[in-house]
Amino acid sequence: MSDDDALSISGGVHRYGLRVYFEDTDTGGFVYHANYLRFAERARTEALRAMGLPHSEMMLHHGIIFVVRHAELDYQRPARLDDWLTIETGTVSVGGASVRLSQRVRRGEELIAVVDLTLVSLRLQTGRAERLPAPWRVALTAMAKAGAANAPKPAK
Repeated sequence: MSDDDALSISGGVHRYGLRVYFEDTDTGGFVYHANYLRFAERARTEALRAMGLPHSEMMLHHGIIFVVRHAELDYQRPARLDDWLTIETGTVSVGGASVRLSQRVRRGEELIAVVDLTLVSLRLQTGRAERLPAPWRVALTAMAKAGAANAPKPAK
């Protein structure tokens, strides 16, 4: 898989594809429940990179990182060894120092899991919440507006 295959944004939704490997599964060959969080993390990282705003730039130039404040997972169906999954990431809302995202894990058209979460931007030196740097705020807000009709919606 090339970088171009892994990164795709359209209609305010970022799509990231990955293969389920043996290391991702439990003894029954199903994806271990906690690994959905790892898959979602990779997809969020690649979504920022696709917008030209990687985590490393936020850390280097602003001294700020994203941390997960709240995560909610809703498992619909099991994913299995060798499945090709696509994680769709959409911005739900952007606050002063936070962003709400919704991510859907799919196998083809089949919904496997939904991950709804809130990220908070923290100052590395103090560990305190800090306003989102302007480039990230602008890009995430634009993603939310573009995906208002198409973006994955929170499970609630």
